[in-house]
Amino acid sequence: MYSFEKGLLEKGHLYIAGCDEVGRGPLAGPVVAAAVILDPEIFIEGLNDSKKLSEKKRVALDIEIRKNAIAFKIVYIYPNEIDKINIYQASKKAMIEAIKCLNPNPSYILSDAMPLDGIGIPYLSIIKGDSKSATIAAASIMAKVDRDNYMVEMSKLYPEYGFERHKGYPTKQHIEALKKYGVLDIHRKSYKPVFDIANQQTKLNI
Repeated sequence: MYSFEKGLLEKGHLYIAGCDEVGRGPLAGPVVAAAVILDPEIFIEGLNDSKKLSEKKRVALDIEIRKNAIAFKIVYIYPNEIDKINIYQASKKAMIEAIKCLNPNPSYILSDAMPLDGIGIPYLSIIKGDSKSATIAAASIMAKVDRDNYMVEMSKLYPEYGFERHKGYPTKQHIEALKKYGVLDIHRKSYKPVFDIANQQTKLNI
């Protein structure tokens, strides 16, 4: 998991940023990106793709990453902007904004699959990078934990939707709640299931 970082450190890159995003697929909630610079002197055991870790393990690693990282930044892009610019561009924007907020500035970036042309910093886009690079995995974990926490907070505002369980993904429970209770401001109205339900409700109101 540290092989990419080791090679870059040997080339003189002290501040290596990993970046990743979570939340492309949900019908509700933001897409969240994290960028992180890990301390090369501190080994964090257990880093991996956040989807392959239990919630308990993710939370524990998130605490350890925050405690030991040289720098990190988490950026949210909310549904109204996702609907305007599309989810791919929203994901890319969140990642770039997170990287640009890092202090110190990274000299090299490892990203999970996302090309970052134009950012002005050398980068390597790695397919499934969150399972190959410790730094990308750390960003994946931070973004996942932060987004999950956000959706749990949304579940307190809208308990009938069950956001604490499905985190906004298109589960059967979520679709049924959408049909029964309607579309919320935190739903992505450009996503087909939400779009169809919103249109149907608009016609019924007419």
